[in-house]
Amino acid sequence: MDSNKILVTSALPYANGPLHIGHIAGAYLPADVFVRFSRMQKKDVVFICGSDEHGVPITITAEKEKVSPQVIIDRYHEMNKKTFEKLGISFDNYSRTSIETHHKTAQEIF
Repeated sequence: MDSNKILVTSALPYANGPLHIGHIAGAYLPADVFVRFSRMQKKDVVFICGSDEHGVPITITAEKEKVSPQVIIDRYHEMNKKTFEKLGISFDNYSRTSIETHHKTAQEIF
């Protein structure tokens, strides 16, 4: 095991609404601090996260707004991605659970 190689991820926010301070303080800021500290120690760190585009919360929001779930997903994925960028959260990759790579990787694991 190479202790200089670290993979970090955080809870994937549902793409059904904007991020709030609880999300940031509880999940993303602590991980970001750990990643930055590890990088200062010259560790090989990859920090990944992404929008969770599956689940009931998205459907409920879409039904309330009378739009398709995809409209909600696209809106909040972009909004949350921009929020992370504005806050300087240092993801190496912020993606989506709907992409083919995610599906293949999840299938390989399970």
